[in-house]
Amino acid sequence: MTGSKTGLNPAAVLSMVGQGYYSERTAGARNVINTATEMVRDALATTPATDRIRLADYGAADGGTSRTMWSIVLTELRNNGDNRQVEMIYTDLASNDFSTLFRMMQGFDGDPADAYQKNLDGVFVHGCGTGFHDQLMADNSLNLGFSATAMHYVSSKPCELTSHVHMVGATLDEQSAFRQQAAQDLERILLARAAELVPGGRFICFNFGIDDDGRFLGNTGGVHMFNTFDKHWRGLRDKGRISAEEYTRATFTQHYRTMDEFLAPFNDPQSAVSQAGLVLKSSKSVLTPCPYRAAYDASLGAAEGGMSARDFAKTLIPTMRSWSETVFTTALDQRPKDEAMAIVDEFYQAYEDEVAANPDGHAMDYVHLVIDVEKSA
Repeated sequence: MTGSKTGLNPAAVLSMVGQGYYSERTAGARNVINTATEMVRDALATTPATDRIRLADYGAADGGTSRTMWSIVLTELRNNGDNRQVEMIYTDLASNDFSTLFRMMQGFDGDPADAYQKNLDGVFVHGCGTGFHDQLMADNSLNLGFSATAMHYVSSKPCELTSHVHMVGATLDEQSAFRQQAAQDLERILLARAAELVPGGRFICFNFGIDDDGRFLGNTGGVHMFNTFDKHWRGLRDKGRISAEEYTRATFTQHYRTMDEFLAPFNDPQSAVSQAGLVLKSSKSVLTPCPYRAAYDASLGAAEGGMSARDFAKTLIPTMRSWSETVFTTALDQRPKDEAMAIVDEFYQAYEDEVAANPDGHAMDYVHLVIDVEKSA
């Protein structure tokens, strides 16, 4: 991970909330990954018959959202008579909660039925505390790489946003700066994967992005999540709770690519990515409904015992907080920790109160752009 052009530590800005908080409160991300099971299984079945299998899960956080998928894939591998040794490498930033990840894989946390490291022979789990923008493994050593809900993060902020917290609401010049940074980062990511993969190896990426209908995470026809983030953060500034500088420092280090942006390196036969041997096998967009909204809507049709609007808000806001909190805490890092957390709590409480007062349109539907890439033999 490169240093931040704004002087901030990118590891602090990008980290997910630890101690299992992220995977426990991101059922939507887990649902997305579980739908990738067949795709990953089929891709692995077509990779070359190497002496051992090396897999990588890039930007894995605490590993909880993908653990069921990997358990199914590896258990089927063993049930089909493939007894090759397997190395699984989980990658994330050095600030990631690897302790919880390792506990989950060994069955100390979470559902022990998914603790495949403990349940299967010849499976070895490792962690790599370096960002996925860099090459993380030896040349020609990786059979299959997978990443979900991670590679929309750029390696550094090209600028702070002056009138919004996310590039989807930024000025045209600011959006252009993020777009250029994201294009450079995508090439860097793909070239690193090209170096790591064995000839015939595969890389599957489920990435947050903007689909052909203009939809993206938290903006699929209802209340716009990032506009709501900005409204409540701006409200704290306007009330004098945070400074103008703290408002602008809460800039998400993310860019939501369109499919055209995502596929550009593969569509140009002269690009560095194409020249490195990466070939696009398939691409698609996937919309995954917010499970917390679905549970609330289902409860409203129940004869009795339906969720209240407040109950719904108390399930929805934590899933948003699990991946966004560090953006706002980092913006306040010049304050005492207790003071900063009190402000952040106030921010999320305002969002919760809005949802509880009128839940109509509030949800966090997931929109992913998916690519399946092969390194030519």
